[in-house]
Amino acid sequence: MAKGGAPSRERIVAGAADMISRRGLSATSIREMAKHAEAPLGSTYHYFPEGKQQLAAEAVRFTGEWVARRLRKELEPGPAAGLRAFLDLWRRIVVESDFHAGCPVLAVAIEEPPADEVPPALVAAAEVFEQWESLLAASLREHGAGAEQAAQLATLIVAAVEGTVAMCRAKRSTQPLDQAAEQLQALIATATRD
Repeated sequence: MAKGGAPSRERIVAGAADMISRRGLSATSIREMAKHAEAPLGSTYHYFPEGKQQLAAEAVRFTGEWVARRLRKELEPGPAAGLRAFLDLWRRIVVESDFHAGCPVLAVAIEEPPADEVPPALVAAAEVFEQWESLLAASLREHGAGAEQAAQLATLIVAAVEGTVAMCRAKRSTQPLDQAAEQLQALIATATRD
């Protein structure tokens, strides 16, 4: 999710995703997201005329697809390899950011929405979680898990990884990811036994 080059739409979105992963959505203004992406505020509003929620929703979708591309590739050999890649991806993010960055999808998902509306960024977060669960469940089914078990295990994997990323940030350690990895690998092995 590195940024570089001219302040293009994608660079602004990537910068927003990074900023949200570090500070959350409520604590981040559109001005700060533009500054973090080294983009003029005018360009940001040009690309995102609906403002912060539109940019946040795009940042969540950007992160979702970025992770999904890696998952698709890494799930080819099977769900155990996919899980290892999923865990390694988040481990790299928390370690390389010195435990300052987490997952922007989770950051948006835990924000308090207005009482009478569902913000676009929250809708995007739900869609991303479903996409990741779908990819994992499909791989589990292809390797012998029943449909219901695959769906439940995929949800558990996404929830566990997202939760342990938050724990890693709080504890400033990758131990939560490592501990969850062992148990999730064991569950995958059991579910995919022939």
